[in-house]
Amino acid sequence: MPARKTSGKKSTGKKSTKKSAASSGPVPPYGDPIRKAIARGDQREMKNVAASARKYISDVQAALDELDSAMQKSSKKK
Repeated sequence: MPARKTSGKKSTGKKSTKKSAASSGPVPPYGDPIRKAIARGDQREMKNVAASARKYISDVQAALDELDSAMQKSSKKK
């Protein structure tokens, strides 16, 4: 079997540890992240956390509405 060619670069298997100043991804609307954003006083962060929490709550409410509908349909079948 022929030898595999390599690029000469060795992978360390480590991921980059650089962190962005802005938070990444949605923040669930738990009290702790909301309170921490308030404590830091960063207006942009507070707006982002609020928008993320509102989106999360909206998604949860939609899922609950679907669940209620499915339960009603299920109970009518019996």
